[in-house]
Amino acid sequence: MTKILAIETSCDETACAVVEDGCRILSNVVSSQINVHTLYGGVVPEVASRIHVENISAVVQEAVKRSGCTMDDIDAIAFTQGPGLIGSLHVGVQAAKTLAWEFDKPLVPINHMTGHIYANRFAIDHDLRFPLLALVISGGHTQLVWMKDDWSFEIIGTTVDDAIGEAYDKVSRVLGTGYPGGPIIDRMAKLGKPHYKLPTPKVDGKYDFSFSGLKTAVSQMIAREEKAGNEIIKEDVAYAFQETALNSMAGKTIQAVKDLHPVMVITAGGVAANSRLRVLLAEEMKQFPEIELSQPPIKFCTDNASMIGASGYVAYKHGLFGTLDVSADPSLPMPGEI
Repeated sequence: MTKILAIETSCDETACAVVEDGCRILSNVVSSQINVHTLYGGVVPEVASRIHVENISAVVQEAVKRSGCTMDDIDAIAFTQGPGLIGSLHVGVQAAKTLAWEFDKPLVPINHMTGHIYANRFAIDHDLRFPLLALVISGGHTQLVWMKDDWSFEIIGTTVDDAIGEAYDKVSRVLGTGYPGGPIIDRMAKLGKPHYKLPTPKVDGKYDFSFSGLKTAVSQMIAREEKAGNEIIKEDVAYAFQETALNSMAGKTIQAVKDLHPVMVITAGGVAANSRLRVLLAEEMKQFPEIELSQPPIKFCTDNASMIGASGYVAYKHGLFGTLDVSADPSLPMPGEI
């Protein structure tokens, strides 16, 4: 049995986990900074990196303790190399390198987005099945990823402007409803009604996404309503935005399913926790009963280290090791991406 100690510090969670064979979580410790950054309406990079420095040692020690293992039992140290905030990433990278040096363990650098993909391993009782289509959606990424095989990544669709998570944050800011926008808008939309109309995002690429224009349309609609002296019903605005954005995203995903015929479709990333999206995709995928749909538990959609351990296990099996010269890369591309 292979045990991976994994570290994740790409944004504002200081996290460490011990994962066995890529599917069994022995420990998963997350120290969140969300209450701090909510005060500023978004993540402040300098603040995030400073808090990581304060938390990283205690989080690693707690993860090892809860796992019931010692460092002698650990086979490798996996860590998020990127993408993410450079200062935050640097803290995790240095911690991983220190542990690897002190305990003579191999280093396994991991792309954060592959971690989100392999978090699905905790939602199913078997390995991922290929070919596979992944809808990867988070604060900074919106991608459709085609995987012909294990550890094979081809980005067939991406956002041409804002990621969906960024759009949620910006719409919430326009409405004055706080940060983070994703869960706030999702909750408000459940109370909203089909009152306002918004344009469906248009983009040239068959599987590409666009959300910047939709965010602008929300601002313009609010300005028109205010000019006309009409009361702004925030729940209805949230409903209109979410339905337009998610139907666009689900539509692109289903089109890719029809074109590529995967045996499995998965969602990944923080926005994959969205309750409306989960329902939409489940309904749409009923037309393909032969294709398995995996939507990971909500606790594994947001950033955590167990997902880095799951991805790290696969990379470890493929012999994808790093050296003590490895450094953080805030713009790290997906493996195989040019």
